[in-house]
Amino acid sequence: MSEFLLVRDLTKSFMSGDERLEVLAGLSLTMAPGEMLAVTGASGSGKSTLLHILGGMDRPDAGSIRIAGRDLLGLDREELCDFRNRTLGFVFQFHHLLPEFTALENVMMPLLLRGARPDEARGKALEALQGVAVAARARHRPGELSGGEQQRVAIARALVGAPRLLLADEPTGNLDPHTGETIGILLQKLHAEHGLTSILVTHNQKLAQICSRTCRLENGRLV
Repeated sequence: MSEFLLVRDLTKSFMSGDERLEVLAGLSLTMAPGEMLAVTGASGSGKSTLLHILGGMDRPDAGSIRIAGRDLLGLDREELCDFRNRTLGFVFQFHHLLPEFTALENVMMPLLLRGARPDEARGKALEALQGVAVAARARHRPGELSGGEQQRVAIARALVGAPRLLLADEPTGNLDPHTGETIGILLQKLHAEHGLTSILVTHNQKLAQICSRTCRLENGRLV
């Protein structure tokens, strides 16, 4: 099966005072379509940095990334924004919902940014909210929702544009154990239903166990 994601020799370092701190040190990764990968590792090991680079939100110092046949690092700013909007879905530890908008409006946002008609965006957003079992809360603002409901809305927002790659950074890290386990089961279900390729950065061993493969980030490389 051909590779969906091909990462070669990524390096990334940051300045910490007068010292240069190497976070990624020649990291490579290959994923087939439909894989669900957990990335674990100690705090500060570079897991979030890796996810941000794969999502086009940061750039490595060196290396190459191909996603669905596209050279991620070769895209210009406009191409990268369009690629992120159409191909990638993001779920974060903190939901990053816009507080002044309802759950429905938050989920509509990626489609409106893509140029979809409001009625089309509304229909697809409602369908996405139904898929994560919070359609009944569509008219509520984030502050009126529980933590688990907010994360479900964030997942609906990530999937409403039919992405091919889901990137989740500690998606259960801000939730109590029971709610976190429920969200993990939901992510596994949606991964299968939507035919996704998924990368989950997590400290949660139960979440890691639902994935088809687990890698640990150590000394700047995946093992």
